[in-house]
Amino acid sequence: MSLIIRTVTSRARPYLNLANLRSTCSRNPTIRRPYATARLDLRALDEKWRHIWKQSEDARARQTNGATTPNDSKSDDRMYILSMFPYPSGNLHLGHLRVYTIPDVIARFQRLQGRDVLLPMGWDAFGLPAENAAIEHGIDPAVWTRNNIARMKEQLESLNASFDWSREFATCDPEFYKHTQRIFLLLREHGLVSRRKAMVNWDPVDNTVLANEQVDSEGRSWRSGGMVEQRELEQWFFHITKFKESLLRDLEKLGKDDAWPERVMTMQRNWLGRTEGAYYDFYANTEATPTESHKLRIYTTRPETIYAAQFVALSPHSTLVQKMVRQDPALRDFVERVKDLLPDTTEGYRISNLAATSPLSSLQDARGSHSEALPVYVAPYVRGDYETGAIMGVPAHDARDFAFWKRHCPTEALKYAVSPNIDGSTSSLNNGPYLEAGYLTPLTGSYCTAPSDVAAREIVSQIKSASNLAEGTTKWRIRDWLISRQRYWGTPIPVIYCHTCGPQPVPDDQLPVTLPKVDAHWANGRAGNPLESATDWINTSCPKCHGPAKRDTDTMDTFVDSSWYYMRFPDPHNSVAPISESAAKSYLPVDIYIGGVEHAILHLLYSRFVSKAIMGILYPEIAAKTDFSGEPFKRLITQGMVHGKTYTDPASGRFLKPDEVDLSNAAQPKVISSGKEATVTFEKMSKSKHNGVDPTTFIAKYGSDATRAHILFQAAVGDVLNWDTDKISGVIRWLRRVYDLAQGIQKSGEESSISSTDFNAEAFFGKSADEVEKMDAGKAAQWTADVEIWRTTQNTIISVTNAMGNVYPLNTAVASLMSLTNALIDNSAASDLIKREAIVRLLRMMAPITPAFAEECWSIIDPASGSIFTDGKRSWPAPDGSLRLLESSRIKCAVQVNGKLRFVAEIPTKPANMADASAEFQAWVTEEILKSEGAQAKLVGDNDIRKAVKVFPARGGAVVNYVLPQKKG
Repeated sequence: MSLIIRTVTSRARPYLNLANLRSTCSRNPTIRRPYATARLDLRALDEKWRHIWKQSEDARARQTNGATTPNDSKSDDRMYILSMFPYPSGNLHLGHLRVYTIPDVIARFQRLQGRDVLLPMGWDAFGLPAENAAIEHGIDPAVWTRNNIARMKEQLESLNASFDWSREFATCDPEFYKHTQRIFLLLREHGLVSRRKAMVNWDPVDNTVLANEQVDSEGRSWRSGGMVEQRELEQWFFHITKFKESLLRDLEKLGKDDAWPERVMTMQRNWLGRTEGAYYDFYANTEATPTESHKLRIYTTRPETIYAAQFVALSPHSTLVQKMVRQDPALRDFVERVKDLLPDTTEGYRISNLAATSPLSSLQDARGSHSEALPVYVAPYVRGDYETGAIMGVPAHDARDFAFWKRHCPTEALKYAVSPNIDGSTSSLNNGPYLEAGYLTPLTGSYCTAPSDVAAREIVSQIKSASNLAEGTTKWRIRDWLISRQRYWGTPIPVIYCHTCGPQPVPDDQLPVTLPKVDAHWANGRAGNPLESATDWINTSCPKCHGPAKRDTDTMDTFVDSSWYYMRFPDPHNSVAPISESAAKSYLPVDIYIGGVEHAILHLLYSRFVSKAIMGILYPEIAAKTDFSGEPFKRLITQGMVHGKTYTDPASGRFLKPDEVDLSNAAQPKVISSGKEATVTFEKMSKSKHNGVDPTTFIAKYGSDATRAHILFQAAVGDVLNWDTDKISGVIRWLRRVYDLAQGIQKSGEESSISSTDFNAEAFFGKSADEVEKMDAGKAAQWTADVEIWRTTQNTIISVTNAMGNVYPLNTAVASLMSLTNALIDNSAASDLIKREAIVRLLRMMAPITPAFAEECWSIIDPASGSIFTDGKRSWPAPDGSLRLLESSRIKCAVQVNGKLRFVAEIPTKPANMADASAEFQAWVTEEILKSEGAQAKLVGDNDIRKAVKVFPARGGAVVNYVLPQKKG
């Protein structure tokens, strides 16, 4: 292999310290605009290149006549990248800025790799906020929504993103929701939709029904915050439960190669809630009538813990309790008092004349202690509407049972059936509850040391065989999806009610059922659903008998719209189907889907269901052939939230407005009214905390590209981003230096085209050691600089390509590009050819992040080269195989004196013809150490290595220990 003199030791690619960028100017003052004559105006570049891109898009549209759908199957060269589309609230916030910058960066990266990328944008336009705004302002929600869309589209276009606006739609477009209605009817036709009476969650603030998933843990509406009420209403349901098995099973496919975050899959598994449990039949007898038994059917998710049951508890609302209150006045008084107690109260009432027998008593080897009668309590924490209204109390393995037992039987020891210890010992549990799986204890007899999940099934089977008092069962938490909403601004349900024929689907040729104009309703600021009083719209004819009939006045949950919208972008102008077979083959599933983890259950679970159902009905061959079983999204990227810098008064904890803080010294902000130093934290942005940042204003001040780079650089994609406006100055300095480098290359006289692929790095750097040794000082310095720049360039290509492909570490891509910029500035002695080739690659790698800026620098280097983004052209740089020739020619040498580190020198790599132990090498390495900067000052007196009696070099000079004579005394 050819040898060369190599430059700096394995220089890692750390996060860039922006101080290094500042210091490079002083180290190399000639780089500071020696040839730049034009001032860098990032905002002007945004406008210039957006105009040029728009002209190119218009030209392509004319050439293709607006065609959007390919007819071939999906290939590796085609990618569908999608971000969760926005609700048109009227203004972008920083969360929008982050979630829409990320997919554009990835799309541009994939295009530069030669792929045909679909990156569309649309609007999740139905929903209560528009309806509430209409009531408040007396304006049609359609008008309010359209105005907001226009404003937000203008803001999105300012991001320099490459969205395909030719495919734009809003879910409130009749041409879109016509297909939402078709999907409803298609699912209904195949038995996946039904209407039935049900107890539903009623939001008294927004006057509408909520799905279970839209009620938080405190029983409040996820949107209005109102306390949810229970009402019985006729409602429409999607039968998502029919897909529960595949929704759970296919999470394994989505988790392969970390395609979906484990956190999201865990949330979906928990919501699907598949549990293996069992029903046990306990029998309760009274002292007065010992021959009369009351069968208590009890459900448990921990069948193995029956060995540790120490009591039975009944709901105050159970049938048995309601029967017994007639003969027990004290019990009657307690049940009356229950309604005033908190749901998690540990109060209870022991039914003194009632005792229960465990089904374990039927087992020959479990008789004895397990045949003892168990006390029976009435306990308010036992829900009457959950399963049978009775539980077996296992205080050793359930937190609620433990709290109840400790109140009523505080001196009774716990009985443990499960232990974390493989030998089943329980001494480490300290008389507290153990709630996890584990190994069975000696209490369980022959099951001792068996894994709890295995033993659970065997115990149920044994009891069932012996007495038929046990039955294994599988339970699911998920319920059918309630999609009816009692509001106006949503997709009308396409069903007509006829007294003669019953509910009838609206015929396909009458779709869409559009929303009527109800201007008077908004003008008068009325609440409620105006469809219920729109008599001209409600009254219609039955499509079957043509007699009088009425329309359904409910609309669909807006999650129905978002559960299928990703299918529409590949085929947005199809009038006969949501998506054609050819478009489905070409684009589905979505390759990369980007959005917030807060949608892990509602949107993502519903989308998975609808995709499986619709693709299975419309195009079963496609669903069967793909590896994703009808799944909509191959890979899911969840970005972190954006938090704002927040100032609080240390005396009161009050959030401070910007004009209440003295920021003349940003490092020590002061409360103006008191002069005390303000407390600084980063919090979720909100009006009450006065920490919001208007991205439109920010972009107008700093430019889109600097903003894009700033938002990517501050944090990894999946992490919370603590937004700090002050830090953008470092990004702008970086861009200015790259701009200067481009200007310098343009002025240097290097005339080769930047589209040229003639440069052969392996040939250029394949010089022998002898050739390098013979170079004069000037050539050697240039050679060293060339090697350093090209090694950094190759390492940067590797690191940035990996970051772009992984997506989550995009912040490291920016840091690597900054480091390459530093290398170019630090090595000003490099040849014009290497500078040019390195800058060409730098700009190509910057292009996805700072597209307008990269285009401008590209045009400066070679005005005739055209756009840096050329459809179908593979122009993303790749490693050229030269790294093996560019190993470091200088290393860090730890200089030790009598075993103690005294100095770190930078020296050349050991010549190949010298052995570590040779006297020649010892002399050479000592000479090189003393030549290094700072050695003469550090290695003097007692540390003068020239006085060494022995020299011990190691690892080619990476460590050298000098043994000097020790002074006596």
